[in-house]
Amino acid sequence: MALIEVNDLRKSYGGRPVVDGVSLAVEEGEIFGVLGSNGAGKTTTVESVMGLRVPDAGTIRVCGLDPVADRARMTRVVGAQLQESELPGKLTVAETLRLYAACYPDPADWRTLAARLGLEEKLDTRFARLSGGQKQRLAIALALVGTPRIVLLDELTTGLDPAARREVWSLIEDVRASGVTILLVTHFMEEAQRLCDRVAVFDRGRIAALDTPSGLVARSAGGTVISFTPSRPLEEDALAALPGLASVAHHKGRITLAGTDETVNAVIGLLVRDRVSAHQLRVTDSTLDDAFLDLTGAGA
Repeated sequence: MALIEVNDLRKSYGGRPVVDGVSLAVEEGEIFGVLGSNGAGKTTTVESVMGLRVPDAGTIRVCGLDPVADRARMTRVVGAQLQESELPGKLTVAETLRLYAACYPDPADWRTLAARLGLEEKLDTRFARLSGGQKQRLAIALALVGTPRIVLLDELTTGLDPAARREVWSLIEDVRASGVTILLVTHFMEEAQRLCDRVAVFDRGRIAALDTPSGLVARSAGGTVISFTPSRPLEEDALAALPGLASVAHHKGRITLAGTDETVNAVIGLLVRDRVSAHQLRVTDSTLDDAFLDLTGAGA
């Protein structure tokens, strides 16, 4: 069952379309990722889903509710961690969590949340004295304290060090396992590839692709990458004629080819035929980064 349904959403600013006919559905219990460059329309779409912006056209339903007309009821089922948020500087972490928990009929144990997010030793610290990463962890705790059915996480791990980021990822996986549906806005491709069941890639106000992370990678122009340093130069015409080839790049004598498994086999055959040694040979699969660049042309 779809808990979030967006149909033909449109929003313009100053006559310029920012969201231009976006439609998507987020299924119950999934982690749905939203990717896109700055200005691609992802933030406006998500803010419309949350009822923070009124669309020019289209319909949105969240748990069957209209985010604008049913805003009071929607706040009972949706939690949000926004990219930027501020709280009164004199409130302590404990006071903030206790205050937010009091707003819900069946809140989570805020002390457990604080401990899981590494805030246990900061309960008596005022908000103004928290670091950027600590403020981010507190924002995540506040999004979860109301035991919502849906959680919006906007740039979830910005400001966190690698170890803290992976701990938060583990927490989010536990939250999803409990039945919570998660809408995740991120620019960390590793984060999306690890956490998301499906991903919508936004480009110029539209959805350029919507698929599983592995599905997006498989659709990438170069699904497999082979790189090596040849013992002597190879003919460009021979490289260009390789089957399934998507791209060729040269850097300081090293060759990187993107293509298919057939490309890899053909390269190896070419090296054997011409008696060329391949130093530091590496064969890897493309990543979500590669797929994103192919879909949006962001690397052009």
